[in-house]
Amino acid sequence: MYITATGRTYSDKNREIEIVGNKDYEEAARLIRDATRAVAFTGAGISVESGIPPFRGENGLWNKYDPATFDISYFHEYPSHSWEVMRDIFYELFGRVKPNAAHYILAEMEARKLIHGVITQNVDSLHHDAGNKTIHEFHGSLRKLLCLNCGRLTKVENVDLACLPPKCVKCGGLLKPNAVFFGESIPGHAHRAAFGEADKADLFIIVGTTGEVAPANMIPRLARENGAKIIEINTEPSSYTDFVTHIFLQGKATAVLEQLMQTIET
Repeated sequence: MYITATGRTYSDKNREIEIVGNKDYEEAARLIRDATRAVAFTGAGISVESGIPPFRGENGLWNKYDPATFDISYFHEYPSHSWEVMRDIFYELFGRVKPNAAHYILAEMEARKLIHGVITQNVDSLHHDAGNKTIHEFHGSLRKLLCLNCGRLTKVENVDLACLPPKCVKCGGLLKPNAVFFGESIPGHAHRAAFGEADKADLFIIVGTTGEVAPANMIPRLARENGAKIIEINTEPSSYTDFVTHIFLQGKATAVLEQLMQTIET
């Protein structure tokens, strides 16, 4: 169990490992305390412990679903089938999950001004649910649906997904999740904000991403080139570990962040 400075209590009953203090944690804690602008950079690995499977890898969603279903051209041609798959994954599976301790710790770190905010590749909105305020959603979000005809955004809870594909109540246009599909560009505001942090931040905390997805994977690399220190939290070494990372803390995001916070407070 972990009790935050703001009184929030949470625990991770599924945590399988216990990490003891060492010099890497002490150095990481020092870097966080001394940073003038620290930013968290998160990927699918932070949400795995909430019950969301990753897209890639042995148990990834792409082993069960054809990724072509999420190509924007396929969506335009077969919107009903795309929506059937998306409803299954995004609004039934993802809709049941809750933030885990790692999400709450990052929200606590922002509240205590240990980090400036979060850049996330995830579309699950769990950072919002956990309480982070400054969130740059690089690949968009599932919380709202975008009309491809008039551009109107609608909260997903206000749309009946029993009838597919859903249509805009204003103009009758096709609705799609306001998330980036294959074949689409990164939203300009998210791209500018995320790469802007790579220019300004003096510390990046990578959590749960292998660094395989472009152009998001370039953000920590650019931060490093601009002089930022890089702390990486992953269960296994990533494409960042040998060439970008300064301190690698191996383990599940919940366990590592809990240990890191305890080290910061000592």
